[in-house]
Amino acid sequence: MSEEANPSWQPSPSDFTAKSKYQTADAITRPAMSYWQDAWRRLKENKRALFSLYLILGLMTFTLAGPYLWTIDPSAQDLDQIGMAPGANRNVTIAPTYQPWYGPTNNLVYSEDNLLSLTLVGDATSQAVRLAWKGGWRKTWQGTGPEPDNGQTNYGYKIYRTLFALNPDDAFGLPLMETQNHYFEDRLDLQPTDYYYTVVALDSQGVETDQFSIVQITVKRVITVLEAQKRGLTKSGPVVEGEEIKLSLHPFGTDYLGRDMLARLIYGGQVSLFIGIFAPLLYVLLGVIYGSIAGFLGGAVDQLMMRFADFAVALPFLLFMILLKVVFGIGPGESGVLPMLVAMVILLWPAPARLVRGQILQIREEGYVSASKLLGANTSYLVFRHMIPNTMGVTLVTITFQVPSAIFTEAFLSFIGMGVAPPTPSWGSMCNDGIKSMLTRPHELFFPALFISITVLAFNLLGDGLRDALDARMRNRE
Repeated sequence: MSEEANPSWQPSPSDFTAKSKYQTADAITRPAMSYWQDAWRRLKENKRALFSLYLILGLMTFTLAGPYLWTIDPSAQDLDQIGMAPGANRNVTIAPTYQPWYGPTNNLVYSEDNLLSLTLVGDATSQAVRLAWKGGWRKTWQGTGPEPDNGQTNYGYKIYRTLFALNPDDAFGLPLMETQNHYFEDRLDLQPTDYYYTVVALDSQGVETDQFSIVQITVKRVITVLEAQKRGLTKSGPVVEGEEIKLSLHPFGTDYLGRDMLARLIYGGQVSLFIGIFAPLLYVLLGVIYGSIAGFLGGAVDQLMMRFADFAVALPFLLFMILLKVVFGIGPGESGVLPMLVAMVILLWPAPARLVRGQILQIREEGYVSASKLLGANTSYLVFRHMIPNTMGVTLVTITFQVPSAIFTEAFLSFIGMGVAPPTPSWGSMCNDGIKSMLTRPHELFFPALFISITVLAFNLLGDGLRDALDARMRNRE
């Protein structure tokens, strides 16, 4: 029955229940949030930025907690696994202790029937490769009178080694030795791979002739019982000669000196991320203070301070880096982390200072700043209570964009030998080492370059997300 049909109807509290529920639901769905709470909400809605944030936290955990989880010394060398790629075969055969060799026995059977007949003696192992060949080459008589019947005359031989199959016009490879003997023992940095050995006959003047012989040899990795015990490879029990065991695990492989790549990436990340994060914090903070003062004071002081910033921008970074290394007494081959930090702080603050100055020039005209002045607020209160807090969004975004630049700067300086010096690892210095062997051992360059790329990409995506989340105008549009 409607109100018109029943004039005596009076409202009761139950009639307002639906309206009360509506008001409660509206209050729940639209809670009051502060500026930072709303920024965090919008940042979480940006999946790429949120993933980048978690990725950065993961990289920091990797570098800080890594040494406690992976306790291998980054400078320790595993000479049995030099330049090993990730997932490579780690099997090694127990061999007898090395014994000196003084040449082949007289009953050696040569595998070829040509003039030199280069032949492998025994097994080719990572301990030694032993070669022998037939002696001599036919001498061509160039004197006067009848040719003497000297048969085959030995003047000497030169031995070469290479990793690649030889074509007729190719060089023989790395020269190992020049000898008068008919045998040779190679113990120079032998790895479990295929080698091509060449022996070339020499004439009486020591010049190579056209007489040579080539043999392909596959080297087998071996280790003695004593070496296996020293390295802790025989924990499962005693081993005997001929038994196969596994060498130490290196998940990311080893570098050209046999050092663990994972350990070096962990410690190198500490150096790279320290420089990449700490340096921007310093020079951005300096730029924020400088730009705030210049923007607040304005007038001639502002112009003078900005002209000094222009002068700082004009200073060449590399030249300043060299001068600072001289000032700090950093010699060739020594780490230049401290000069690098000082150079970044001195030369890279003008960019954030200009950005903050522009923000301050806009903020100081706002009504709440004028109200604070009327209430008697002094300069320091206005700057540190109103102006700098209102530039925090711009400051955070600037830091996230400056971190990739600082990481690239460190990598570049270490790459050209002016930053972090060996044996201290950094991702940049590891790239410098890896590029020298990128064709034969690409993992030495791939992993540090991958970590640099991931870090830079993550900070750039996070910077984009922070820029959108901290923009107050974005909140008004929603």
